[in-house]
This record gives sequence, structure tokens and C-alpha cells, in this order.
Amino acid sequence: MKKIILFSLVVSLISCKAQPPRDISEANPMEYANTITAEELKDHLYIFASDEFEGRETGEPGQKMAAEYLKKEYQSLDIASPLGENDYYQEVPGSYFTRETVKDTENVLAYIQGSSKPEEVLVISSHYDHVGIDDEGNIYNGADDDGSGTVAILEIAEAFKKAQEDGFVPKRSILFLNVTGEEKGLVGSKFYSENPVFPLANTVANLNIDMIGRIGTDMESAGDYVYLIGSDKLSTELHNLSEEVNEKYINLNLDYTYNDENDPNRFYYRSDHYNFAKNDIPIIFYFNGVHEDYHRPTDTPDKIEYDLLEKRAKLIFLTAWEIANRDTRPYVDKPTLTDSGE
Repeated sequence: MKKIILFSLVVSLISCKAQPPRDISEANPMEYANTITAEELKDHLYIFASDEFEGRETGEPGQKMAAEYLKKEYQSLDIASPLGENDYYQEVPGSYFTRETVKDTENVLAYIQGSSKPEEVLVISSHYDHVGIDDEGNIYNGADDDGSGTVAILEIAEAFKKAQEDGFVPKRSILFLNVTGEEKGLVGSKFYSENPVFPLANTVANLNIDMIGRIGTDMESAGDYVYLIGSDKLSTELHNLSEEVNEKYINLNLDYTYNDENDPNRFYYRSDHYNFAKNDIPIIFYFNGVHEDYHRPTDTPDKIEYDLLEKRAKLIFLTAWEIANRDTRPYVDKPTLTDSGE
């Protein structure tokens, strides 16, 4: 009798963990967005941007520790890798780095397979490297750049996983792509785009997150905002989708200042989304703008606006949800914009 009771309990626990497939249209995406919290983002970031990770310089021990942290978090969430069982690392050879000598390094990949359109893939990306330690021993923790984007991805992945466990599996597959070597010239994303795990032709969009934890210089009076870059460069449909999702759920101030093709900062060409955009994959780049601690040892987790980081991460999750579950992928109706300096 005891064995029967124990077996029944195990079956019950398993059934509670993963529900049978349900109609995605019946889901309330805000329910899962609300699992993204300032408290959990803060808990992650105080570890990820700690001195222990030594500024996460590409190829160095701190970056390896950061990669291992991401791998363990995905494993704890029971989110698999598309590379094979327990293999979350896409190795990036040192020969890929042309600006300086760099040891071999790795992108970290996790994946939720879609239900009805599994061959189509939405990529959500951030870079997890930073610039390390200077000659005087100062650690560049990179809490905003791009610890904020990295921990946002962990929370977004957890939200999708909870929906999956409730039976609400996204129609399209979702790749959580944590890239290395961004600070060395977008190398990790370049390597992925040239050695994709999933064909680029089947990659429907890229949502790239690079610095979303702070308030940028001269933006103190902007309220709850985020800069959006590139949403309309390739796909009017993606831009409209983004606007509709924000208006329906979050109502952040979407600022397009840096989306201007004539903006001298040229941010459109300066983060990992560009390696997707130049392959005609629609992108949105989420950004809070630069601030006085950008690329300084003072970019620390105590300066992050965690409530605002939560709102921005929720917006990205809800936008991803809409892309993953629409009947059709975002339509590309504009020519590729290439950087003449590339």
C-alpha cells in the first residue's frame, strides 16, 4: 500500500510540473510576465556583477565563471540546450578575434522548442562579457553593461518555462542566446550568425538587450522609458507589433532618439543585434542610453533601477510572446541597412 501511495504521489507531482498542451490563445501572458520581479533580477545581478566574476573579460576566468552561472541557472529551470544534453556552450575559437589575442571562449545557449512551428526560431540575446580588470586592479563589474540584459534573459526564460509547464507552449521555438566577446567587436554574435545552430532563414526576429538597468544621461525627467533602436529598419510589422504590445500591457515611454539613421552614436551598428540585421532578420535593440558609469569601475549593481529594469524586461517578454505566437512571422518589407564602415 505504501508503495502504491508513493507512486501515486510521484505521478501527481510530475503531472503538476508539466500540464498537457493547451490552446495558447487561452493563456494570459501578463500572468507570466508578472513572474519577472525586481527582487529576482536584483538577486541575480548582485552575484553576476560581483567582484568574484572579475569583470567577465572575454576568455578570462571571470567570464568562464559567468558562463557556468548561466548554464547552472538554465539547468535549474529545466531549460534544455539545443546543442545536446548538458552542453550549453557554443565554442568560439580564439582565431575569430582580430583586434587582439583572446583565448577560446563560448556563447551560452538555452532553448524552448515550439509547438506548431518549431522550425521557426525567435532569438532573445544579450552579451554577458565585460572589460575585466584594469592595470591598477580596478574591477569593471558591468552591472548595467550588460549584466542587466543578461539577468533579464534569465527571468524571461523562467517566465516562458512556467508557461510551458502550464501547458502553454509557444508556437515558435525560442533561443536564449548569451553571447561572449561583444566588447571585443561583436565577436560572439558574429560567430553565431556565421555558424548558426538554427538556419538564419528560419530565424524570425532577434530581440537584443544591452543595458536596460539605468537611467541615461539627461533622461531623469523622462519617466519610465526605454530606447528602442532598429524596430522599423527591416519590418514595419515588427515595429507596429512592438508598439501595440507596449500600449496594451506596459505603457513605457518608447524613445526612438537613437533610431535616427543620422544619429552620430550609430548604436544600431554597435551591439549584437546587428549581426542578425545584416542578414535580413528583423530586430529590436533595447537600451537605456549611456551614463556616467559606462565602462567604468563604478558600473555596480547598487546603482541599478530595479523596478524600471523589471518593467523593461516584462515589455521584452510580452513582445517575444506576441512574436512567438502570431500566425505569421514579422514580414521584412525594407532593404538591409549596412554600415559602410564594416
